[in-house]
Amino acid sequence: MSETLYSIPARFRRIENLHILLWLVKDISWAMLWRPLGIAMLVPTLTVAILITWQTRKMKSELFHNLAVVFWICANGYWMIIEFYGYDEPLRIYTTIPFGIGLFFILSYYLVILPRERKKLKLATAPLEVREEVAQKR
Repeated sequence: MSETLYSIPARFRRIENLHILLWLVKDISWAMLWRPLGIAMLVPTLTVAILITWQTRKMKSELFHNLAVVFWICANGYWMIIEFYGYDEPLRIYTTIPFGIGLFFILSYYLVILPRERKKLKLATAPLEVREEVAQKR
């Protein structure tokens, strides 16, 4: 059985690693109630997530997962800000909008796009059977 090898360019990988660092600093700031740093870290974290999404736009799997991450960070950032300012109880429900959009991208990929891609790949790689009579004539 042959498996498809998945690789990502090193420059993309470095940006993804930077993104993890930014996201962790943002979330640590949130957990420690460091309001200015947490809010400031939201901008680079979201910017890098959008950059990663743009860089991977030609790979459907990566695109849809990264779109979900962008909306996850939006929901997460919104939640952090309203919690910092004491409005989390009445306004937290609105995080379901960007979380839901992210979930929509994931479900769209796994329920619609991936099955189509697999079907297309299966059709493209269908085995060709040659009947013996035809093979013997050659």
